[in-house]
Amino acid sequence: MLDLKFIQKNPEVVQEAIKKRRMDLSIEDFLKLDSERKSLIQEVESLRSQLNTQSREVGRLKAKGEDVTERVRELGELSERIKGLEKKKKEIEARLFDIRARIPNIPAEDVPEGDSDEDNVEIKKWGERPHFDFEPRAHWDIGNNLKGLDFERAAKIAGSRFTLYFGWAARLERALINFMLDIHTKEHGYLEVLPPFMVNYDTMFGTGQLPKFEEDLFKIKDWDYYLIPTAEVPVTNIHRDEVLREEDLPIAYTAYTPCFRSEAGSYGKDTRGLIRQHQFNKVELVRFSHPEESYNQLEILLSHAETILQRLNLHYRVVILCTGDLGFSASKTYDIEVWLPGQNTYREISSCSNFEDFQARRANIRFQLKNSRKKAFVHTLNGSGLAVGRCVVAILENYQQKDGSVVIPEALRPYMDGIEVIEAK
Repeated sequence: MLDLKFIQKNPEVVQEAIKKRRMDLSIEDFLKLDSERKSLIQEVESLRSQLNTQSREVGRLKAKGEDVTERVRELGELSERIKGLEKKKKEIEARLFDIRARIPNIPAEDVPEGDSDEDNVEIKKWGERPHFDFEPRAHWDIGNNLKGLDFERAAKIAGSRFTLYFGWAARLERALINFMLDIHTKEHGYLEVLPPFMVNYDTMFGTGQLPKFEEDLFKIKDWDYYLIPTAEVPVTNIHRDEVLREEDLPIAYTAYTPCFRSEAGSYGKDTRGLIRQHQFNKVELVRFSHPEESYNQLEILLSHAETILQRLNLHYRVVILCTGDLGFSASKTYDIEVWLPGQNTYREISSCSNFEDFQARRANIRFQLKNSRKKAFVHTLNGSGLAVGRCVVAILENYQQKDGSVVIPEALRPYMDGIEVIEAK
């Protein structure tokens, strides 16, 4: 959420940012309501001054024994008028808050302007694409042939966009989770947490999913609970309504969770395989930073996510998202896209974002400045470290062999009890 004073003082900056994001949103209603709110405040203050002055006069006249019936009646009317204006002011403030909650973050200055993901800018690549002397297969065929992924039975159990893992596939998913968590906790200094997988409205509001993106969420009927779309939501809210110590920053958490997304608006997209599921596993990285350090922390976060792919020896590229593809709460985002030879394309496997104080302001996460009584909002960052199911996809497609088997990346073998190759049985 943007600072109210910033919007008031810089409406043209906010409107230009909205335009760059290719969003159909005007802050004109906000400015009109805010002006009305200010007028009401002035009117209420003036009437309260009159009320106080007339109340003192009534007291003086009563002390002299004079009849004050009419003056008391006038005081009552004045008091009721003030109550009505106060009620109207609260209603306007609620509407202002709702509009403000739907205004996106301001893109960082170095974010390229563009309309869609086609305008994202590649900034680097790592590794080499694998070369095959056969036509590489897609992961859904590999997983089915090796009897590890079953999409038909999953559809019977739950519906489309679910997957049933068997044997080696379930073990590979578990191995990847443990592999990622070990690297992030033992080498990168993250504290592992296991958060709730259901959260309340305030938690979803804090990270920006609500109220704007409710259609993307799974809501528990008759409960104030939502299934989490990412561990970013509960982990960022660990420190909601708290004041942190400046000397403790940065704070870094990592968490494995299942994630649940309705995939609203994705009808007909990625209907096959593991790419776009209603339920999937992810290891998340969340950092709380000093404002002066947050963009340096973003580079650190990106490097931590990249490490996983480098250890797995998977070719990838990094792109910076353009304004038209940038998430609602983010000021700057890097996407890591892994190469998938079976589909002959790059696919996102991690998004690493700096939200500056946008989420912290919504969730009221501040820090106490050393040697000062002042408090400031922290900057929050998060990134996938990584999306586990998409790592399975990348391994199956990049490490497939001509005979249909799949080689296990060397770094993962200790987590697979030394298994080197997955073969058909």
